[in-house]
Amino acid sequence: MRHPDRFKDQVMVVTGAAQGIGRGVALAAAGEGAQLVLADRSPLVNEVAQEASALGARVVVAEVDLETYAGASAMVAQALDGYGRIDVLVNNVGGTIWAKPYQEYEEDQIEAEIRRSLFPTLWSCRAVLPSMIARRAGAIVNVSSIATRGIYRIPYSAAKGGVNALTASLAFEHAEDGIRVNAVATGGTEAPPRKVPRNPTPLSAQEETWYAGIVEQTRSSSLMKRYGTIDEQVGAILFLASNEASYITGTVLPVGGGDQG
Repeated sequence: MRHPDRFKDQVMVVTGAAQGIGRGVALAAAGEGAQLVLADRSPLVNEVAQEASALGARVVVAEVDLETYAGASAMVAQALDGYGRIDVLVNNVGGTIWAKPYQEYEEDQIEAEIRRSLFPTLWSCRAVLPSMIARRAGAIVNVSSIATRGIYRIPYSAAKGGVNALTASLAFEHAEDGIRVNAVATGGTEAPPRKVPRNPTPLSAQEETWYAGIVEQTRSSSLMKRYGTIDEQVGAILFLASNEASYITGTVLPVGGGDQG
């Protein structure tokens, strides 16, 4: 269910907007009146911007690398140059790169997983806070994961545990500034094949087996015994971003069919 004017005249920054859940958030928010800043390091984000514009939204595109503070700062600067304020930040960058038992990870792979799934949220929150504090208003929704309790992706699990801790502590620290900070812990989600894969190297037979183990564990841990849809994740994200959640902060909402993560 959509609410046509829920974000009317609000400026929403969506990171990782080129595909998947980020694209879903961007298009749904456009249909609900938001003015958008769509951030991604893939130029595919421009296609999503065109789709959002067709729905009536004004759109600023930020092609930035959010694994760096410079990228996050540039994104926020573009948003403030374009609109003068940021009402909502949805931090959506992240995702498992490799799937295997922890002892099989190499040092550089562990660091890459943390850079991918924790640092973009850390940097983006840091970059946006001064402007929200100055206005004494703002909502941040971080996309986490129920994979904080799961198999074959321990570095990713640790990164998303960091996102949950960041969410709780930022909410505690900045409620007095009028800023709400929440997270959606997404469960397994059916999505089209990624146009830009997180890991372009084809999986070996052993890696295919490990990945199948993740899929089986995800389904079995869900009380509903299924993956969710992008729309089911988007609905929760936009609820927490909206004024309908005005008395909710510091919450990590699991959207995993009953799997609490």
